Amino acid sequence: MERLAGQVKGILDQVPGAGEVEFEAQGRAPVLEIILKRDALARYNLHAADVNRAVATALAGRTVGLVYDGNRRHEVVVRLRGELRDRIDQIRELPIQVGEYGMLPLRQVAELRTVSSVDPIVREDGHRRVAIMVNLRGRDVESFVHEARARIAASVKLPDGYNIEFGGQFQNLQEARLRLLVVVPAALVLIFLLIFIAFGSLRQAALIYTGIPLAATGGVFALWLRHMPFSITAAVGFIALSGVAVLNGVVMISYFNELREQGRGVRQAVLEGAATRLRPVLMTAFVASLGFVPMAIATGPGAEVQRPLATVVIGGILSSTFLTLILLPVIYTWFERKESGAAAPAPAPAEAPAPAAS
Repeated sequence: MERLAGQVKGILDQVPGAGEVEFEAQGRAPVLEIILKRDALARYNLHAADVNRAVATALAGRTVGLVYDGNRRHEVVVRLRGELRDRIDQIRELPIQVGEYGMLPLRQVAELRTVSSVDPIVREDGHRRVAIMVNLRGRDVESFVHEARARIAASVKLPDGYNIEFGGQFQNLQEARLRLLVVVPAALVLIFLLIFIAFGSLRQAALIYTGIPLAATGGVFALWLRHMPFSITAAVGFIALSGVAVLNGVVMISYFNELREQGRGVRQAVLEGAATRLRPVLMTAFVASLGFVPMAIATGPGAEVQRPLATVVIGGILSSTFLTLILLPVIYTWFERKESGAAAPAPAPAEAPAPAAS
């Protein structure tokens, strides 16, 4: 696993966008290994448990009594001093009791040496694993993972029973994307139903709904302009943007309908309504967009989450405002004139004049 992880780390270092690539556990750690000499134990009639007990007492400590201080109890622990526990030559001289009165140094019944050992051995779901931590610089997670997978598959041959998984932010992205596949369509359908219930017209509901595609276009263009990848926070920004884009359309269309109910024609209602609702629409757009400016230029902790969301909202509001003020009145005029012309009754045919009486 160490060999394979080293190969993978070398490949990840070469993938564009990889900032820091480090092992989760830094290789091996020195470990003191004590190997008992079985023939010496038999010669001195010693048990391995006796040696282990002495070593455990010296290095880990053993409670040998209690000291009472009023209502408090304090354990008395016996062990070697800290500076002696760090010196292998002192541990070799640790006295081991033999019989009633005999003493032997530990080095006569055991061999002591320092070896390198994996520390720690990490397991997950019952399997051992080695983790590599990667911090990205100037690249989105998904494209980095796709390129890294392709390079690893071409260069590293995994034995049976071994596999490579990408977790962390990439795994969160995949899980969030599955949720968004349900949340986004549900939100869009709900918005459409609310518009239809408010206006009672499928035609006008679809007309207001046209603000969402142009708002989304502005959000995508803003991300491209700032060289930002699509992320989960950007997707949340698109959902919020849909509501703002629809709100402006509702303000305009509802006023057009109100003017027509007062007896104005389609063209007159559109001209008067667009001029009257110009200020409310601009105020709605500017308040929403200016409120996100601090998030769009943030550089502190959490800025990587705030910037995509704010960028999408600001870019989308600008483009949807253009639709609301310019395109929406034109499309409304075209739709309503066409509908009015189709609904107008045909003129009755002229009756033939009655013959004059002689």
